[in-house]
Amino acid sequence: MKQLMVDLIHPASNEILLFINRGSATDEKEWAAVRRSAVTLAETANLLAARGRARDQGDWMKDAQMLAGVGAAAYKAAQAKDAKALAALAEPLDASCTTCHKQYRPNVFPLDGVSK
Repeated sequence: MKQLMVDLIHPASNEILLFINRGSATDEKEWAAVRRSAVTLAETANLLAARGRARDQGDWMKDAQMLAGVGAAAYKAAQAKDAKALAALAEPLDASCTTCHKQYRPNVFPLDGVSK
């Protein structure tokens, strides 16, 4: 699980959020990087939901589906080179990470709101 988070999900989500914060792409190479990151998020969500990785069939699966949805929407926006649509995904992308981490990474997002 750690490898998926550290080597795939975190870099892909950061790439998209950095792109959003910069405002827009200057060339096709940047759009291609966003498309790769978006498809990485969408497909990695499938790996999170795979048998043997799913921690439970409730919240874990919903969180994985949320990540897949954001990844697919980001891919669609990047494919259309629609920076505005991509920017609208910043909050849902952040929420997909935070929602899961609050449940499964309490050392990062404790339920009482106080970091350990």
